[in-house]
Amino acid sequence: MSSRTSARRTTLHAAAAGTTIAILAVLVLAADQFTKYLALENLPEKQAVPVLGDALQLFLTFNPGAAFSLGEGVTWVFTLVLMAAALVIVFLAVSRVRTRSWSIVLGLLLGGILGNLTDRLLRPPGFLTGHVVDFIHTPWLWLGFPSAIYNVADMFIVTMMISVALLVLLGIRFDGSREKDDTEQAPAATADPDSAP
Repeated sequence: MSSRTSARRTTLHAAAAGTTIAILAVLVLAADQFTKYLALENLPEKQAVPVLGDALQLFLTFNPGAAFSLGEGVTWVFTLVLMAAALVIVFLAVSRVRTRSWSIVLGLLLGGILGNLTDRLLRPPGFLTGHVVDFIHTPWLWLGFPSAIYNVADMFIVTMMISVALLVLLGIRFDGSREKDDTEQAPAATADPDSAP
């Protein structure tokens, strides 16, 4: 099977790609907000609750900054960054994405972004400056570095950003074509037709 045939089989219509992204984003957003609701209703603030000993703990805290509580005084900046990232993904969903892999990755990433953006917009202390609810603590994961406390949205943001990097490294474009296809076709396109026997 040729690379062109393979690309056609993995290509989605615009409506299908957009629907996939939207459904996945809503599911991740719902899971994130529901788990945050459960944490707020059932966990004491800033007290470790062991789940699997020291390997997995629940620790409810509120993060005004970015990862590792950086930039606590400029929460609104992170809100604007999240808004911009969400808008970029929506633009790509409407105009560019036509492959299943990118639809899945961007849908899950958008859901994670919307999860934390919802906190920034709707939670205390106010609009644009809301603190993100974090409650998952896995000290072993940080290999001796200062450990972070995170949430479901954070997990999708980190894993999907890694997935984006992998798709880029593999040369998979938004439309389902691959960069290596161009390089394979280039010699044939530049060959001298008079050189044929």
